[in-house]
Amino acid sequence: MQVSLQYTTAEEAVKYIQSGNRVFVHSVALTPHVLLDAMTTQASRLENVELLHIHTEGVLPYMKHDLKKTFHSNAMFVGANHRKFLAEGYGDYIPIFLSDIHLLFYRNILPLDVAMIMVSPPDEHGYCSLGCSVDVSLAAVRTARYVIAEINPSVPRTHGDGFIHVSQIHAAIEVNYPIYEVKPEPLSDLEISIGRNVAGLVEDGATLQMGIGGIPNAVLAELKHHKHLGIHTEMFSDGLIDLFESGAIDNSLKKVMPGKIVSCFAMGTRRLYDFINNNPAVAMKETSYTNDTSIIRRNPKVTAINSAIEVDLTGQICADTIGTYQYSGVGGQMDFIRGAALSEGGKPIIALASTTSKGESKIVSELKPGAAITTTRAHARFIVTEYGVADLFGKTLKQRAKELIAISHPSQRENLERAAFERFHGHYQ
Repeated sequence: MQVSLQYTTAEEAVKYIQSGNRVFVHSVALTPHVLLDAMTTQASRLENVELLHIHTEGVLPYMKHDLKKTFHSNAMFVGANHRKFLAEGYGDYIPIFLSDIHLLFYRNILPLDVAMIMVSPPDEHGYCSLGCSVDVSLAAVRTARYVIAEINPSVPRTHGDGFIHVSQIHAAIEVNYPIYEVKPEPLSDLEISIGRNVAGLVEDGATLQMGIGGIPNAVLAELKHHKHLGIHTEMFSDGLIDLFESGAIDNSLKKVMPGKIVSCFAMGTRRLYDFINNNPAVAMKETSYTNDTSIIRRNPKVTAINSAIEVDLTGQICADTIGTYQYSGVGGQMDFIRGAALSEGGKPIIALASTTSKGESKIVSELKPGAAITTTRAHARFIVTEYGVADLFGKTLKQRAKELIAISHPSQRENLERAAFERFHGHYQ
């Protein structure tokens, strides 16, 4: 059934938002800023509005001191635009695997009043696309009482799960502005060294999961001579395109959706958005699918490449806090670490620089007070720095300490050796 889309103004669209509502905000590159601005200008008629979201991008206009009693942000993953405000008490954080977020909506644990999204213009059949951010947003659209949308021609139309018919949209506004872009920075010598060490673990025919940023891009740059690589990932960026176009990625050996790059969101430059636009080789799926361990494990040689803030000498991995400071979120690290471990020939990898920009060791005797354990030491396998690879699987606590000290920064090894000696009561060697 064809239904025409009736456009309105942003000011009218956000009138669907009422005091006491819980409002979902679309994710990452598709953060709907025109609607957010319009909502914020109507703060005088609102109170106690909860904004629920994962990673968003750009300035959040409701994060202001004088609006603190009107808008409350509850993040299920904390982005750079949100950390400072969260630390100052402007919201809260929900620790949760990305693979579980849809259950909060479908099971009515966090019922949604409004989903605020950005989509592509409708096609001839009346279907808009959630484009580069299907993730948990599709579940939000399917369960919210009202859906208000920015219709933006900059949003790529993607194959996969992320279609929404115009009949599901209660209020739509026309916008035309570039969606958020992240341009890759030139790789540093440090990133290249780490990337080379990680790439040494990647076998031909592996199914890759990686994030965005310097280290993942450095890994991808080292894989151009590999064969029959596949992609089943939570997210990806521009670094994947050259590897796909070179033929190193052909997805031919995957068991789950062979021939397809599978992801739930993408963020990068316009080149990336053009690459995924109407590309049948790319399937943008829900997070409940991409991050499902039972699905991940079915692919061969799943090689999951994630990062960390610090790793202690027993292999406990902190990836989402700096002490008690909430830096990011649980995300999908555990989903893929476990999925890779259960995959035939799989390799769960944590890649990180040996020190911070301030010269502090990221391989530590103990995690900072209050630090969250994102991935337990029982799940930890390969830890990689610019100084090499530590294989922790099957290792005792003492053996793990030796492996990790060997890949720590040389300037930190004496202190770590001393800490290990004390921890193991002189029986470390």
